[in-house]
Amino acid sequence: MKAIKKKYLINASSEKVWESLVNPRIIEAWGAGPVEMSDRENFKFKLWGGDIHGENIKVMKNKKLAQDWYGGDWTEPSKATFTLTKKGDKTLLELIHENVPGKEAKDINSGWDDYYLGPMKEYLEASV
Repeated sequence: MKAIKKKYLINASSEKVWESLVNPRIIEAWGAGPVEMSDRENFKFKLWGGDIHGENIKVMKNKKLAQDWYGGDWTEPSKATFTLTKKGDKTLLELIHENVPGKEAKDINSGWDDYYLGPMKEYLEASV
């Protein structure tokens, strides 16, 4: 199993970054739909129509979101933790994605940039 770590400095408030992680309407706008998502703990979510699915484990509004993630035929979840830190009028988003199957780690690592956090950052900064 592998761990992936990412950092993005986003030109948006932590509240807007938070909403882009938990609000289904915004998530669909930046490209991970169809989606079922909430900011509630124990909520079972789906991204890309269920290609990625899991459960919100810990929710600290505008600060931290920890989730169990499943993809494909995984029998055990990976753990994705998003931490938001205010940096002036910007937000530092840090991702730690643990327990990633080794053979899929390279694709998942680039997937964060190409399909998830990269498009989310572009969406947020285009609406500033």
